Amino acid sequence: MDASRGVSLQSQSIWIRILSLVGRILLAVGIPLIAFYVLYVGFIFLRDSDAPRGIIALVAIVWGVGGVALLFWVFNGLVERLPVALRTRLLPFVFVGPGMAILAWYLAIPTLRTFWISLFSRDGPQPGLGFFQVLASESFVGLRNYVAVFTEQLMLQSFRNNLMWIVFGSTFSVVFGLLIAVLADRSSFERIAKSFIFLPMAISFVGAGIIWNFIYEYRPAGQAQIGLLNEIVVALGGTPQAWPQWVDIAPWNNLFLIVIMIWLQAGFAMVLFSAALKGIPDELLEASRIDGANEFQIFFRIMLPSIRGTIVSVWTTIVIFTLKIFDVVWVMTGGQFGTHVIATQFYRQSFTNRNSGFGSAIAIVLLLAVVPVMIYNLRQFRKREAF
Repeated sequence: MDASRGVSLQSQSIWIRILSLVGRILLAVGIPLIAFYVLYVGFIFLRDSDAPRGIIALVAIVWGVGGVALLFWVFNGLVERLPVALRTRLLPFVFVGPGMAILAWYLAIPTLRTFWISLFSRDGPQPGLGFFQVLASESFVGLRNYVAVFTEQLMLQSFRNNLMWIVFGSTFSVVFGLLIAVLADRSSFERIAKSFIFLPMAISFVGAGIIWNFIYEYRPAGQAQIGLLNEIVVALGGTPQAWPQWVDIAPWNNLFLIVIMIWLQAGFAMVLFSAALKGIPDELLEASRIDGANEFQIFFRIMLPSIRGTIVSVWTTIVIFTLKIFDVVWVMTGGQFGTHVIATQFYRQSFTNRNSGFGSAIAIVLLLAVVPVMIYNLRQFRKREAF
């Protein structure tokens, strides 16, 4: 009797554990689904609502901030109920998870969709067709858009110009930033000098383009020049030119645009290099001077090796920027006169020519060009234990 009663209690205990496990699973699945559904309903309201803007703004604030807080509270509560071994492994993902979800939604999924569109002609995939029907349709062109990217004359010109931006723009931004950092650190006007050099970073790229449009302003010979550069040229007895639009010297007219980026990015490089230089022990520099090393030897044999990691990081960061350069070129020349870059070609094909397939292929190529530099940059951070 006692044995059968024990078996009955044991079976009841097993069923209780099973029901408890099922309940936890339902809660673990159900509560996040409810939370995501609430966020989805809020998104639909913001997208389709005709309510006053004030109400939409209020809902966006409550929905955005409150939704993130709700997700964190739900997932944190679920993880806290798990065994210690699982809790320690899963808890970091409670903090990282929302960020990864946002990156997946706004970066990974659009990237895959862009690649899918790049496999079609200018009108993209036809809606309402099945997967195999879409592949069999006339609009599906496979990798032809990618072949066109690497064979069309304007695209080859854009690759050449982007290479110029990398070689001259990134290199001189780093060189000038490093020289200014070294010289300013020894000046009694260090703060004022660095403030003026860093000031262009506060200007948008469109604003910088407008400023330099005035500097490069051209009037025909014989008329009063209002552009600073042409005024100087005329004062020295030279002939005024439309510098970025000077087709006769193409592709070297791109250098007049690259100067703008150097002007903008030298301050960024200077700040990072200045911080790295201040990290070099003063005792090391003083010992080198006592041993008879001159300032050039100290710079090339002590300072540069000590901040090599920072130099690589700054240079690769500016390279990523130059690969994506758009604003300055579009404001100054609109990509004309042999100044097209990859990003302006992407804009032109996607929004001017309405060729979504070709434009998407250019976007994917630009992404693939940036990724290796970004991976190299992250590896450098890891080596320095800074990431």
